[in-house]
Amino acid sequence: MHRSEHDLMWRQLLPVPERGSAPLQVQLRTALVNAILDGRLPAGLRLPSGRELAVLADVSRNTAVLVYERLVADGYLEARARDGFYVCDAIGRAEVAPVVGSGTPHQPDWHARTAPTGDALRWLDRPAGWQKFRYPFVYGQFDPKLFPLSDWRECSRQALDVASVESWAQDGAHGDSARLIEQLIRRVLPRRGIAATPDQILLTMGTQHGLYLLSELFAKPGTVFGVENPGYMDARNIFARSGARVAPLPVDEFGVERSPELAHCDYIYCTPSHQCPTGVTMSTDRRLALLDHAARHDQVIFEDDYDPETQYVGQPLPALKAIDRCDRVIYLSSLSKLLSPGLRLGYVVGPAPVIDRLRVIRRLMIRHAPGNNQVAAALFIEQGHYDRLLNQTRQTLSKRAAALIDAVRRYLPDAVFCDPHGGSSAWVKLPGHPDMSALRAACIAQGVLFDPGEPFFYDTMREPYIRLGYSSIPVERIEPGVRELAKLVERYTRRNGSRRTALASAS
Repeated sequence: MHRSEHDLMWRQLLPVPERGSAPLQVQLRTALVNAILDGRLPAGLRLPSGRELAVLADVSRNTAVLVYERLVADGYLEARARDGFYVCDAIGRAEVAPVVGSGTPHQPDWHARTAPTGDALRWLDRPAGWQKFRYPFVYGQFDPKLFPLSDWRECSRQALDVASVESWAQDGAHGDSARLIEQLIRRVLPRRGIAATPDQILLTMGTQHGLYLLSELFAKPGTVFGVENPGYMDARNIFARSGARVAPLPVDEFGVERSPELAHCDYIYCTPSHQCPTGVTMSTDRRLALLDHAARHDQVIFEDDYDPETQYVGQPLPALKAIDRCDRVIYLSSLSKLLSPGLRLGYVVGPAPVIDRLRVIRRLMIRHAPGNNQVAAALFIEQGHYDRLLNQTRQTLSKRAAALIDAVRRYLPDAVFCDPHGGSSAWVKLPGHPDMSALRAACIAQGVLFDPGEPFFYDTMREPYIRLGYSSIPVERIEPGVRELAKLVERYTRRNGSRRTALASAS
């Protein structure tokens, strides 16, 4: 093989260094290990020298030598004195033995074997690669520019020291990180007016996981779960999938209304702080009335405080759980919304007997949340990073909310919405009756992404609602994004109006 062909082969096998991604040493090691295990580098093959590998892989010679030394230590390579490095023949490669049999293969009927997964349920899906959109008006996604990465990295490093590893590496099916539970009790829950003891708190893999646990525990044939309408579709889907009956509960500007459906519920799911998706805050009178109603009708309330502590106009009202005197409120919240959705750390606060039973169900599902994340989150709160991030996030959301309000009033003057005083989204009824499917497709094509209102409704959406989130869009892009949205709304409303006029004339 000519030298040029030899170099070409190795350049195909080796990765193109991605600066700012995984360390170069890790990238190079991973490429060589994969090539060895899948047989592209056969046993006994001599590898380039350290100097040659450095040139071929575009890394330093020290990096190349360190990779070779580690692969020798791990048994992938053999170092021969004054001869170089060779692929070791002791590495076993997975080989699939052929199946010997006769007759035509008979595959299981998976449709008949599996329970329905709710194909008719409505979801809120976003296009792949939405992070690259120019105007991502989406909710529930954090802004990487706000996240104190160096602080979190340092807390994660501390969570990996010897003493910390010994504390979290054990099986924690029967308990959670005492350190994180303490921080929740001392620093997080008091802001919502909640006093709790360790036996009243269960850590979850996010609020949605907590809802699934509650559904597993409480749902029985004939059970009725009241869910806000419009409301959080995944709560509705979880309760519906359990076999329970879902009762839609109307919402007005003060929160869940006193409706006939309310009296027939066994459990009531609500989002009092910033209602999902309208953003309205349940009034004090409505909160007291709801608690009184639950006591008189022997109901239990699931309070989803999904966007806590982001009030930037006025003072936040205490959680329902904080003013509950009958122990009828089970509280759910999360650290993930503020820190990162990918962190998946939430918690449930409820009566100790309920938490005990939820812990058993959690054990059957995942045993417990990752211990290292628990310790890192505890350190993050303990060292003051959480409070600083919270204050910074409030200030940023306040500026973005002001920019969004100004832009919607300027470019969509006939749109109907309430000024957000907290949270990170606005619930907007668009003017006219645009073709919502065509509008969303056109917006996506122009890099404008919003959350359609349809999935939030129990039944058909009768008015053209959308949700405009501003947690992950820079403030300078809000005005041009709304301007672009307004142009498309006008275009598709005008088309619909013209179509309706033509149909009226024809009839």
